[in-house]
Amino acid sequence: MSRPKLLVVEDEPGLAAQYRWALPDYRVIYATDRASAETVARRERPSVVLLDLGLPPDAEGATEGFATLEALKRAWPRLPVVVVTGQGQRENALRAVSLGAADFHEKPVDVAVLRTVLDRALRMHELEEENLRYALTVRPSPINGIVTGDESMLKVCQMVERLSSVSVPVLLLGESGTGKEALARALHDMGPRASRPFVAINCAAIPEALMEGELFGHERGAFTGAIRQMPGKFENANGGTLFLDEIGEMPAVLQAKLLRFLQDGVIERVGGRTPIRVDARIVSATNQPLENQAAEGKFRGDLLYRLNAVTVRIPPLRDRGEDVALLARFFLARHAEAFNKRLRGFDPGALSAMSHYAWPGNVRELENRIRRAALLSDGPAITAAALELAESDPDPAVSLDLRAARLRVERVMVERALARSSGSLSAAARLLGISRPTLYSLLDTHGLTSMRGASEAASEASVDSSGTG
Repeated sequence: MSRPKLLVVEDEPGLAAQYRWALPDYRVIYATDRASAETVARRERPSVVLLDLGLPPDAEGATEGFATLEALKRAWPRLPVVVVTGQGQRENALRAVSLGAADFHEKPVDVAVLRTVLDRALRMHELEEENLRYALTVRPSPINGIVTGDESMLKVCQMVERLSSVSVPVLLLGESGTGKEALARALHDMGPRASRPFVAINCAAIPEALMEGELFGHERGAFTGAIRQMPGKFENANGGTLFLDEIGEMPAVLQAKLLRFLQDGVIERVGGRTPIRVDARIVSATNQPLENQAAEGKFRGDLLYRLNAVTVRIPPLRDRGEDVALLARFFLARHAEAFNKRLRGFDPGALSAMSHYAWPGNVRELENRIRRAALLSDGPAITAAALELAESDPDPAVSLDLRAARLRVERVMVERALARSSGSLSAAARLLGISRPTLYSLLDTHGLTSMRGASEAASEASVDSSGTG
């Protein structure tokens, strides 16, 4: 009962019966026309449908098959339908896909290929359902811009919530791309300063010669080109929060002026002599070990002690467990909508590749890769190639296991023989070149014992899998 249900819509009972023996991993149920297909689908709720386009009253054409496809997709839009078409009828297959079919397979039926097509359609359906469940269950984080289910990251969010109500300096420590600015904004937005300015500056992005004026402002005539008075970032952040990103890149002379502000709450503009009192909360961030820099004399130790009244350590994405998949789906939903793309999710290769990748650029890199993949992808699901990630290598213990490979081939050959012989064990044994007792043994080995009695009863319903309908 745990096997997925496969609804076979086929008007030839012999051919329909063959699918039961050829597809033992599915619980096969049948319908013979459009009306019965809708009835059975409504009652049984199949996981996937195999639909022959040649149905009565147009058994030689495809009109009724297309009508059945449209009816099923109209009633159950997410139900995957695989259509079976006559050889050389590729235009019918393409039309079926345009009407919502998940895939198609041409006659004569190759059982191994058909099984792959059905498994792929079912897997894509499961990914769609998983994506839908994610969309229905994930709620916005209390911290804007942070999506996480990881315990260590949730603890960071809880700490930020607690710290938002007090104005002590906070040092955010984490690798590039881990969300330091989003957390700094949360410290501001969730606290009493939320109505006042949040001012951010990247200390690594401004030339040293210009940084003092950017931070502290300047008086008119302070230097060539200073034709008017200009307040700096500190004054702009008065009453609010000043976020100093990459604080480790701040020049030594400015470290002294920052230390004075943290001690006395005053600054002086470049070229000025009058102290200016400023009320701004300082939140700083770095991806560098400031303790090491202080020990080497590259960063003032007394400033470090002022900045890190509280240090919040942000875990890298590679240490956040299922957050990679969670964030990936979140970003895909966002960018697929922005680009007006109908993307179902990620195929298994992409999910495996993402889980094995180290993400040196963290969340920022993940979003950038998914944005690019969403923009450029043509298929229904994002692949590892679209993410420009290498698919993870298969387990060598599996790929080099000769016994497992032999067992897989044996099962496929037995299933093909049973399908070709319409379930007759005697005929199947002859096709395989083995005795009937040996075939019984193989059925036992591969868990196909349920076919014994039933297959003999169905042997008279033999129809070659190349038949049309």
